[in-house]
Amino acid sequence: MMSPTDPDNPQKWPLRRKFYASSVATAFAFAVAFGVTSLTVGIQGVMVKFNVSMTVAVLGLSLPLLGISFAPIITPHLSEKFGRSPVYLASLPLFAFFILGAGSSNSFTALAVCRFFAGFFGGPCLVLIEGTFADVWSAHITVTYYSFLSLASYIGAGCAPLILGYVVSAEGWRWTQWVTLMIALAVYLFGIGVPETYPREILRSRARRLGQDIRLAKAESGVTLAEMAQTTLFTPLAMAVSEPVVIMITFYLALNFAVLFQWFIAVPAVLHLVYDFTLQHIGLAFIAAIVGALVSTLTSSLIEAFTNRQNGCTSMANMAPIEYRLIPAMLGSLGMIGSLFWIGFTAKPTISSIVPIIGTGVYVWSSMSILTALVSYIFDAYPAKGTLSALTLMATTRILFAAWLPLVIITMIMGLQGQWAYAVFSFIAIPMIAVPLILFWFGPALRARSRHSAPVMGNGKHMMGHQVDQEMQMGNMGESQRV
Repeated sequence: MMSPTDPDNPQKWPLRRKFYASSVATAFAFAVAFGVTSLTVGIQGVMVKFNVSMTVAVLGLSLPLLGISFAPIITPHLSEKFGRSPVYLASLPLFAFFILGAGSSNSFTALAVCRFFAGFFGGPCLVLIEGTFADVWSAHITVTYYSFLSLASYIGAGCAPLILGYVVSAEGWRWTQWVTLMIALAVYLFGIGVPETYPREILRSRARRLGQDIRLAKAESGVTLAEMAQTTLFTPLAMAVSEPVVIMITFYLALNFAVLFQWFIAVPAVLHLVYDFTLQHIGLAFIAAIVGALVSTLTSSLIEAFTNRQNGCTSMANMAPIEYRLIPAMLGSLGMIGSLFWIGFTAKPTISSIVPIIGTGVYVWSSMSILTALVSYIFDAYPAKGTLSALTLMATTRILFAAWLPLVIITMIMGLQGQWAYAVFSFIAIPMIAVPLILFWFGPALRARSRHSAPVMGNGKHMMGHQVDQEMQMGNMGESQRV
């Protein structure tokens, strides 16, 4: 156990060191998220250059997402073996190397392969950020810190079309990759001195430095290959058919992310065809999405501050019941349904373009509020090993759905007409309103019946996974999520 008074404990670091570690994690995730959506701005150029259809060109978005889907499975084990900072500092250069390859490609096959491996090697940066924030910030503000770390990927993804719309218009599609490469280099230089935050690695490093032997509790992510596979592969698959809490959240977040990433294909197509927007003006439309993410961070943080105050929660020692973390999802679920109908039925020449654009901002607010609430809830819904498995399933599934829907969204819009295509998503989302409500009222009972359940404390609250982390039984729980 790392003592709460240990000066090397990341939660006892000075604020400036905490902020630097958090800022580096944020910057690395931003760079990778920017790179994932960057090529969507140059899709027309890719189609012309390589003589491929739009569906094939959209693989430039879907393949890096497919590569990222492996990150929740493998990153906890890399972090346990090497610590967090070495994984950050190895992941981003490899991501940049394949971004360089994508920008230099002279065939679509080469472009596709490089984009996949850029996602594969960049994925750990999007996963590790959760572990880093969990290491340095107290669990009683989980919703707040998760809101801020989510901004990295939401704003990174949204800034790509905003910035690159102007660049691609002047220089061509290859500059989507060159700008990503420049950002990755700048971020790497900023983060090259990032301190190690993983408590187990801090203890191991200190023992090596002092020439001491150290015996730590067995890592919850597993030690042998069989144990690792059980925790981040087989147990998640079992949870997908046996855990009602995990099943509900996994499906909801899969729908959430599938719709979120299809905007990077649908918004440019609709704004160009319906409103005759140029590439630059299409990029400006993503300001609404960025504002939506910022507003979500503000509202989720304020809700947590209010509920903590109402429950007298001032530290991890007297945390509020985790069900209160679901409130942003209750609000976001209503916003998701409304925004989908809003966008679908207002994107027409007779209605100003600003109306559906604002609707996308509302959707992003809803999407991020739901994500923040549900993932924050799962953080402490089970003991360490069960939480890690649940987060792995949730992350991998939603990323795979995010990779799939952009490939078919244009066909859906053309076949069903825009309003009914988004009405379909709205109708699917309507029953999902019940998910946070069911978890709020019946979550403790559902978890108590689970074989992965945490023991119940005297006051009726579950033993918090973050507390287990503090006792060095966990550590990797917070790093199986977020794109």
